[in-house]
Amino acid sequence: MNNNSDESNNDQIESMDNTKANALALLPIIIFLFIYLGSGIYFEYIHPVKGTMGFYVMSVVVAFGIALITAMLQNKKLSFDEKIRLCAKGIGDDNITIMLFIFLLSGAFSGIASAAGGAESTANMLLSVIPPKFAVLGLFIIACLISMAMGTSVGTITVLTPIAVAAAGNGGLSLPLCTGVVVGGAMFGDNLSFISDTTIAATKTQGVQMIDKFRENIKTAGPAAAATLVVLLVISIRNDPVSIGSFEFNPLLALPYFIVLILALLGINVFKVLLIGIILFLISGLLLGKIDFVSAFEAMGSGTAGMFETMIVTILVASISALIRAGGGFKALLEFIRRHFHGKKGGMAGISLLTAFMDIATANNTVAIVIAAPIARDISNEYGVSGKTTASLLDTCSCITQGIIPYGAQLLVAASLTGLSSVTIIPWLIYPYLLMLFVAVSIIRVK
Repeated sequence: MNNNSDESNNDQIESMDNTKANALALLPIIIFLFIYLGSGIYFEYIHPVKGTMGFYVMSVVVAFGIALITAMLQNKKLSFDEKIRLCAKGIGDDNITIMLFIFLLSGAFSGIASAAGGAESTANMLLSVIPPKFAVLGLFIIACLISMAMGTSVGTITVLTPIAVAAAGNGGLSLPLCTGVVVGGAMFGDNLSFISDTTIAATKTQGVQMIDKFRENIKTAGPAAAATLVVLLVISIRNDPVSIGSFEFNPLLALPYFIVLILALLGINVFKVLLIGIILFLISGLLLGKIDFVSAFEAMGSGTAGMFETMIVTILVASISALIRAGGGFKALLEFIRRHFHGKKGGMAGISLLTAFMDIATANNTVAIVIAAPIARDISNEYGVSGKTTASLLDTCSCITQGIIPYGAQLLVAASLTGLSSVTIIPWLIYPYLLMLFVAVSIIRVK
């Protein structure tokens, strides 16, 4: 069985080597960026639609659908049936299949955890044990832990921002600072969480274990978080003592998150971790009367439905990538990188810039990873960059840009919950800026 897999991989590599570089094969990506980014800018800044985020007017699925049609119309050497077979091979990749199943379980976990009130209870419990003087510091730590446990930055921001607003109002703290701290912590957890869709996408597309990517990630995320804590500690010490009020919580609702976090850090299979998390939240929610069986299954259904768009995008991108590869598009991109980036350091810089650009263009870090991943894999093979390093760069760089762009869901949600402009929050995004610095330093130091 392994021999067949190796032969298949060799056939794919040989096929790519025999394909002539053709920059025109990259047209589907350009079409997608033009449609999605263009409509996003138009509806966000030129002709805003009241009550709607500009970058969500044009469905990412529709934009990718048009890109797929473009890819199918190219490469006249292949028949329609041959192109369908290429798409099927791309979708049928083992890592893509695993990724789709994990997305479903992750959605069910998030759904039942939210319905049971686990995130709010965990946040309130942690905030209650932190001295009020260090509330800002505490908000960052809480956001980091909650996001790592939940696996979603937007969900973390949605839960914690109202708490940050209450803490800022009661304690006379800077609301933009408190909000920026929550967003930064949410991006830290999103980047490192074992059940985050960005982690799943980055590791499965590069064929590496989540624990290996985590160990690589922590080399930059750890120092960046430590530096953020120092900055926030200085700010807290300089502030006068405050009273931020009291918050209700139940430890039984917080316990499942900590168990999930510990199991993930121990390297337990992510399928088992998610299933255990779902069962624990079901039991705790039922015991405390937060949910019943009907609402529990409805919540899990809503959670999985929330992942459908991401799954469809994954399928579409896998198809488009297969057609672009067959047309010589990836080879053309590799030749461009060969001319402008040299050595392992250059390969890492190329992967980082590619991922950041894709996130700026799509305003979605998971989508950015899925688009950049096949190209990044070719770059890593060409320049001798390990798979775990490539996965780490994909996840980290997409999270950096996603946490900073003012039209991303994270800042837009935070802005809507606080009444602030998303631009007002940007100067207080301490952690993403420090993470960017540490990633740059890690690349520069490569020999």
